[in-house]
Amino acid sequence: MRTSLQAGAIRPSREDRINLAIVNVCVTLALVLVAYPLWFVLIASVSDPGAIYAGHVWFWPVSPTLAGYERILGTASIWRGYANTIFYAVLGTLLNITMTVTVAYPLSTRRFSGRYVLMIFLLATLYFEGGLIPKYLLVRSLGLLDTRAIMVIMGAAMVWHIIVTRTFFQTTIPEELYEAAAIDGCNHIPFFVRIVLPLSRPVIAVLAIYYGVGHWNEFFNALIFLDDQQKYPLQLVLRSILILDDPETVTDIADLKERQHAAELIKYGSIVVASLPLLLVYPFLQKYFVQGIMIGSLKG
Repeated sequence: MRTSLQAGAIRPSREDRINLAIVNVCVTLALVLVAYPLWFVLIASVSDPGAIYAGHVWFWPVSPTLAGYERILGTASIWRGYANTIFYAVLGTLLNITMTVTVAYPLSTRRFSGRYVLMIFLLATLYFEGGLIPKYLLVRSLGLLDTRAIMVIMGAAMVWHIIVTRTFFQTTIPEELYEAAAIDGCNHIPFFVRIVLPLSRPVIAVLAIYYGVGHWNEFFNALIFLDDQQKYPLQLVLRSILILDDPETVTDIADLKERQHAAELIKYGSIVVASLPLLLVYPFLQKYFVQGIMIGSLKG
C-alpha cells in the first residue's frame, strides 16, 4: 500500500508532461540557435570558399581543406600576436582583479565612513567620459603611447564590476565576522587577506572571466595607441591578415578574385583560432561563474 502511494505521488500529471515537453522543445530550440553558428564557423573553416559562396555548406564540410589553417598558423605574426595577447590578458586580468577587489571591499563595509562620497564619484564615470581625443592626449602626456603598459593598465577597474563585487561582499561577508576576528587581534589587512579573499573565490572567478575575455578580445585600444606591429595583440594581427591590400596594387580581376578567395579561406579559421583558448578555459570556470552571479545578486 505504501509503495503504491509513493509511486502515485511521483507520477507526473498530464499538465506536467505537457509543460515538460514545452520546456524541452524551448531548450532544444535555444541550443540549436546557439550551437549551430559555432558549428557552421567550424565546418566553414575547413570547407572550400566557393562552396560557401554557393550556399552548399550547411551541416558538413564541403571539399574539406586545411589550407586556411596552414596559412594562418604558418604566419609568424600570428604566434607573436598570441604571445602578446596572453601577456596582456594575464597581467591585465591580475591588475583588474586586484584593483576591483581592493576598491570594492572598503565600499562594502560600514566601517569606511567615506564610502558614499567615493561611490558617487565612481558612478559619475558611468555617465560622463572625456572622449577619445582627451584620452589619447593623456596617454601621450604620460609617455604610455605605443607601449605594452597601456594595454595592461587601460581600464584597470570597471565601475560595474566594482558594484557587483561590493554587493557580493555585503551579502557574503557579515560585519560580525570582522568583529570576531578583531577580538582575536586581527586588523583590516590580515582579515582581508586571510578571510575575505578565500571566501571570495566565486566572484574572483567571475571577474577573471569578464576581464580575461575583455583583454583577449581587445582591439580598439591597440588600434589607437599602438604603432609597433611587434606589440600587436592577436585580434589586430588577424585584422591585418584579413584586410585586402590597397586596391591600387591590384593588377587585374583575376588578382582581385584570388585575394578575395584567400581572405575568405582564412576568415572562418581566424575566428576559430581566436576563440578556441576561451572555449577551452570557460568550462573549468563555469561553476564559479554561475555561483558568483547568484550570490552577488541576492541581498538580505
